[in-house]
Formats: sequence, structure tokens, C-alpha cells
Amino acid sequence: MPPGTPGWGARAVALAGESDRTDLAAFLTRALRLDEAAVVRLRRRGEGVLVAWVQTGFEVLATRIVRGTVQPADLCVAADSLRAALTATAGTAKAIDPGWAMDSAWRGALPPDEGFVHVDDVPARILVELAQQGVALTREAGAQGPPASLLAQEVLEVSGGEAPGGNETTVGVPMRMVFALGAMGFVPTTGPDTTAAGGIDAGAIAADEVVRVRASNTWIRLDARFGSVYLRKSGGLGLSVL
Repeated sequence: MPPGTPGWGARAVALAGESDRTDLAAFLTRALRLDEAAVVRLRRRGEGVLVAWVQTGFEVLATRIVRGTVQPADLCVAADSLRAALTATAGTAKAIDPGWAMDSAWRGALPPDEGFVHVDDVPARILVELAQQGVALTREAGAQGPPASLLAQEVLEVSGGEAPGGNETTVGVPMRMVFALGAMGFVPTTGPDTTAAGGIDAGAIAADEVVRVRASNTWIRLDARFGSVYLRKSGGLGLSVL
């Protein structure tokens, strides 16, 4: 339902189809597992495309793209309220009220849409196995959650692409991005969703399933089949030109 048609209010979300509604609801469910008070930021991108953003708690942003639109074009709402509205209106094509605006609850800037260099593709199984190793280390230490030192540790170095001047690009991927990617369930598996139980089975991931690594001057980005995670570079985390 485009803006200006009957039923389009001051704040509303309209999704193109039932699959988009299901995808967005699943995205919100995983965000709420990480933070019961999660806030989702919805942004209109071009014609008929809606981008949802959440903060994962790992200092990493997660995003999912669905077909739809939002009014106004940039809006923050409670993830639980939006999920409830999506569930209550399942099977209908009408626009929904996403809940009270919570723009003041959002902290930090979003990454740009453009300006990323494709560095290389990494087998998804490798990232899942790294996440499982991190979870095992956390449990052995008896910690309630991953320690800051583990989250900051670069567990994978990816080289490729082409930086300005024709040089190769190298990106260090920290554990916090690996954890966020797994927690949001962005890598498809052949089995049931087990992210709520602490992880997914690497053996249930197709051998040819990849995660694309991209980087800009200020952000690192991992693109999986069901969504992307972004980390703003600071200190030693980030892009270096060899």
C-alpha cells in the first residue's frame, strides 16, 4: 500500500507479501532473543524496499531487507510491538501500525548504502565453527557471556578485492561479528532453527554456502543469505592496504 492511499496513517508499515512479513517477524524474533527491549530502525530504500536495522549487543549492527515501505521514511519502534502487529495481521495485505515512535532510543549512525569493496567470500561453515569455538571457550571460563577480550579478537583475516591504487585489501574479522551473524540466524541450514539453544550445526550448512566480506573506509560488513552484519571500525579492527 503506497503512501497516500486510504489507510496509510502518520506511522505505518506495509509489506509486499506474506513471505516478507514472515522474514521480518523472524528477524525481530532473533533480535529479541539478544535484547528483550530491542529497538528496530526501519528505513525506506528506493521504490518498494524496506531495510530493518537492530543493534545486536555485540557492538555490531544487523540488517534485513524486505519488500515494502514505511511511513515516515526513517522510523524507530520497539521490536516486540512491531512483531506483535505483524503476527496479529498475518494473512492480510493491509498496512499496520508499528507502534510508538522511539527515535530517541537509537544510538549511533548507520553505514552508507554505497562505498564497499568486495574483499572475498568465506565458506559459511568456517564462520559457524569459529562461533562454536568461541561459545565453548566462554563456557569453559564459566562466564555469563563472551568476555570483551574474546569479542575483540580477530579470528579471521580475509584478503582480496582491490583498494585504491590497485593494492589488495585485507580485513580482520573480529569474533563479535561472527557471534552476531550466528545469533541472528543469517546462515541457512538444512535443519531446524537452533539459534535460541546457543548455536547451529555446522554440518547442516551446505558446503558451497558462503558469506561475503566487504569493507569501506569506516565499516566492515558480512553478507549472508538471510541478512548482513556491520561493524564500525575503530582501533586495530578494520581495513589495511598492503
